[in-house]
Amino acid sequence: MSQTHFGYESVDEGEKATRVRGVFDSVATRYDLMNDLLSFGLHRLWKTYAVAVAKLRAGDKVLDIAGGTGDLARAFAPKVGAQGMVVLTDINEAMLRVGRDRLLDHGVVAPTLACDAEHLPFADGSFDLVSVAFGLRNMTHKDAALAEMARVLRPGGRLLVLEFSHIAKPLRKPYDWYSFHVMPRIGKWVAQDEDSYRYLAESIRMHPDQATLKAMMKSAGFGHVDVHNLAAGAVALHVGVRC
Repeated sequence: MSQTHFGYESVDEGEKATRVRGVFDSVATRYDLMNDLLSFGLHRLWKTYAVAVAKLRAGDKVLDIAGGTGDLARAFAPKVGAQGMVVLTDINEAMLRVGRDRLLDHGVVAPTLACDAEHLPFADGSFDLVSVAFGLRNMTHKDAALAEMARVLRPGGRLLVLEFSHIAKPLRKPYDWYSFHVMPRIGKWVAQDEDSYRYLAESIRMHPDQATLKAMMKSAGFGHVDVHNLAAGAVALHVGVRC
């Protein structure tokens, strides 16, 4: 069987999804709290920026992939209104349950579906917008997932990929120190899970940089791709337009 990476570890391709599922099973109930602590609350600003860039209109159909606890889906829902639709998906059922409950708590009723981003159960051209926030790096075959995202978008539809990326070079040493020394310790103290947050730091380093991901999106069927660097490149929003 072919090998892929799980953080810095090399594992069988068939094993990665199971290992990633275990990570998010472990952190699901404390996921939002940990995001607030580790990003100093900035993840909320990054998602707000992504929602603004989406420029959704009433009646639009949106697919939020690896939507986790539903932050983006909750923000998209009032933009598309009663005539539109937001579908929340995640491969991890524990995360999806948290996301569904949070949506309901905020008065948002949206379809939720556990599915693999590499094999989306939707017809061609079903959506005006597809989003994936901090989920692409965990996918085994990113090229296959991006091709599926392109397939379910209508021509001219847009893909938003909000993801950790490669920070500006002068900041790499302090960022590495924070990632490999502070993040796992916070994970241990707050979530009782040091290993999952060590994996998080490693998975960020193994994820393609901004230029490489842009090229991958173009190969997957996006004719135009813009890159918005946030937090000095620690996070990047890639916006692709479906050919």
